[in-house]
Amino acid sequence: MTRKMWGLIPVLDCSQLLRFCPWQCKPSVCPIATLNPRVDSPHHAMSDQAFVTLATNDNYAKGAMVLGQSLRNHNTTRKLVALVGPHVAEPSRDALCSIFDEVLVVDVMDSGDVVHLALMKRPDLGVTITKLHCWTLTHYSKCVFMDADTLVLSNIDELFEREELSAAPDPGWPDCFNSGVFVFRPSKEMHDKLLKFCGEHGSFDGGDQGVLNSFFNTWATADISKHLPFIYNLSSIAIYSYLPAFKQYGHDAKVVHFLGKVKPWNYSYDTQKGEVKGHSLSHDSSQMHPDYLLMWWQLYTKSVLPLLQHTYRDTPFKSGFVEASKDEGELHVDVREQPAPLCAPPPPPQKVSSEERKQRWEAGQIDYMGDDSFANIERKLDSFLK
Repeated sequence: MTRKMWGLIPVLDCSQLLRFCPWQCKPSVCPIATLNPRVDSPHHAMSDQAFVTLATNDNYAKGAMVLGQSLRNHNTTRKLVALVGPHVAEPSRDALCSIFDEVLVVDVMDSGDVVHLALMKRPDLGVTITKLHCWTLTHYSKCVFMDADTLVLSNIDELFEREELSAAPDPGWPDCFNSGVFVFRPSKEMHDKLLKFCGEHGSFDGGDQGVLNSFFNTWATADISKHLPFIYNLSSIAIYSYLPAFKQYGHDAKVVHFLGKVKPWNYSYDTQKGEVKGHSLSHDSSQMHPDYLLMWWQLYTKSVLPLLQHTYRDTPFKSGFVEASKDEGELHVDVREQPAPLCAPPPPPQKVSSEERKQRWEAGQIDYMGDDSFANIERKLDSFLK
């Protein structure tokens, strides 16, 4: 049985907020009748605390489902809430309702800040301002927000012992927190203040992280108890930039965050071989750790895809699978999934001198899939540590 609890929380976008007084905006919640109430798991969830995520399109909805299922698999005792944009298809919303206690439809807010978004080369991050809607969930006393591109590796209910605004350092600038995982208290007053601040000051990075770091600007200095350990928001960037630390502490990781433009759902999965296809072709600076990427796809395959197949029925959708051809015995991409090509296979690598390799490292030109791969660096470290 599933619970359909769809609401609408309309809010002006940031371009409108710059023209009108944001404190005069009065967002409303339009309740939708609850159908087919979801049967809770054997443990009793705390009704006044919740994990919250956001999906603005069908791809991020897949990520939200994997995140929600990973929280369920690790026996969370809190409610699960998904905020979804109006462009998320109804079958995806139905699938989300099988995992989440509440699925609320919200208006998408976009900073439209082309200049700051260009600095990060991430024009897609403008819509993350929509995340500010989470402060309107005032029927909860405390929440933990988690981006839809995170994956839970163990129970993290202890995060609810923290106070607003608790978050982990961002690997790119540790005096800023990463807004992929944070603890907050829903409040209409706080929501109004955030909207007003957004309208008056904008965002230094064009997205929600810039707004939140500017608003909660004492995070780095005021209260160390609001600094979440990095294991609650482990990014692949940190794995490769400080490999010895990952080797020492990585086994304690509780949440993996797939930072960067390329997300797990941008790849495809070969069910016959149990392999993620296309991963070796990516040279993105935030190359994902293959073990975590495989873990995401295994959870998607086991728990999420069956839900999508049920809700979409005969309607084609992006499955992400590579399947074996019965006629030719060769692999082909499922017709329901046509992922965007990442890049052409690279030419055979040329041998470079140690000095040239050092210069490339200093310039950030790291050959993650070649000489500088995780496995090669680990072998080098092991030889030094023996």
